[in-house]
Amino acid sequence: MRLVSRTTRISISASCAFAVALMVGFTASAPWARGQAFTVLHSFKGGTDGESPVGGLVRDAAGNLYGTTEYGGGGTCFTGDGCGTVFKVDTTGKETVLHSFTGGADGAFPLAGLILDAAGNLYGTTEYGGNLACNSGVGCGTVFKMDPTGKETVLYSFTRGVDGAGKPGTGVVRDAAGNLYGTTADGGPFYSGTVFKVDTTGKETVLYTFTGGWGGTDGFLPSGALIRDAAGNLYGTTQLGGNYSFGTVFKVDSTGKETVLYRFRGGSNGDEPVGGVIMDKAGNLYGATQGGGTSYNGTVFKLNPVGNKTVLYNFTGGADGTLPVSGVIADAAGNLYGTTAYGGSVNCSGDGCGTVFKLDKTGKETVLYSFTDGADGALPTAGLVRDAAGNLYGTAVDSGDSGSLCTIVYGCGVVFKITP
Repeated sequence: MRLVSRTTRISISASCAFAVALMVGFTASAPWARGQAFTVLHSFKGGTDGESPVGGLVRDAAGNLYGTTEYGGGGTCFTGDGCGTVFKVDTTGKETVLHSFTGGADGAFPLAGLILDAAGNLYGTTEYGGNLACNSGVGCGTVFKMDPTGKETVLYSFTRGVDGAGKPGTGVVRDAAGNLYGTTADGGPFYSGTVFKVDTTGKETVLYTFTGGWGGTDGFLPSGALIRDAAGNLYGTTQLGGNYSFGTVFKVDSTGKETVLYRFRGGSNGDEPVGGVIMDKAGNLYGATQGGGTSYNGTVFKLNPVGNKTVLYNFTGGADGTLPVSGVIADAAGNLYGTTAYGGSVNCSGDGCGTVFKLDKTGKETVLYSFTDGADGALPTAGLVRDAAGNLYGTAVDSGDSGSLCTIVYGCGVVFKITP
C-alpha cells in the first residue's frame, strides 16, 4: 500500500475528506495563485493540546471549527503520545479541547473528521479503544457522540467479528432520522471490511460485507467517508480489490445490495482511491486516486451515472503536488478543491511539503498554497471545508510551532485558513 506511516513522518490512514459538495469537468497546468492569504489559526503543541490532526474539519453556523487529533490529549496510550483529542477552534483562533481519549472504553486514536447535527452534537469514530477484550487489549474501535459540553457517549464498540472492526477510521454520515453509516477496514467473516449502520439506540447492523481480500472483485479495504443520496443509497471507495486490485467505487442500496460502479486498472487509469467521492446534482461522482495517472503521482477523476470514468487531472509530482489522499470538495460554480500530501514548490526532503489546489471547469489546476514545513505546517492529508465567502479551512499533520512537545524535527500540525 502507498499510504505512508507515522515512522516516515505521518500516518495518513485511509481517511479523510468529509465530502459535502457538487460538480465539474477538466486538464493540466499548475500556476501559483495570486492574492491568496494563508493564516495559521492554531498550531498544536502536543501534550494535552493534541498532536497530528489527520482528519478534516467541520464548521458550524457561527464559524467555529471542530476536528480531531490522532495523538496528544491527557491519555497514555501504548504509543506514549497520548490517545487523541476532539477539539474546537473558534473564530479568533482559540482552541478548546472538548475531549481527551483515554484508550479505554471511550476509544483511542480518532483518525477521521467529525460531523455535526443541528443541536451541536458531534459524531465520529476511533481506530482503537472501546471493547478492550478485542485486539489484544487495545480495542477494535468505536462510534461516538459528543454533546456541545464535551460529554462523550460511545454509541458502539466493535468486536472484530461479523460486525467489523480494525480501523473504523473513515468517520460517519448521518440521515434525517439520526442513523449513522460508515465503514470498517477490517472484520466481517472475510476480514475484508464492512459497511455498517448504527441506529439511535446504538444497535449496529452490517449492511454489506466485502468478500474477497486483495483479489475480491467487490472491493477490499473501504476507505474515505461515505456519502448518501436522497434515496438512501450509500457511495464510497475501496483502496484495493476490484478485478485489478487497484480499488473500486461502490454503491450500497437501502437493502444492502452492493454494486461496483467502477474498478480501477492502475497505470494511467489511476489506482487506490482512498478519499471517498462527492456527487453533483446530475449524479456524477468526483474523487481522487493517490496513485496512477500519466506520471504515477495521482489523479482527480469523474465517474458519470452509467459508470464511464474521465481523468480530470494528472498530478506530475512537482509544484502541482503528488499523493492526493483526501478526495475533493466543490463550489456552486463547479470548481474542485483539494489537498496533496506531498509535492509543491518547496522541497521537503525531496518530496515537497504538500499543497492546496483548485481545478476549474476547464481542467486548469491552480496551486493555492504550497506548504514550507515551517510555522505554516506540512503534509495536509485531510480534505477541506469551504464557507459562503469562499474561504477554505483545513489541517496539516506536521510542523507548525517549533517549540512544541512533538519531535525535535517536526511540529505537531496546524489548523489553517486560505482567504481568496
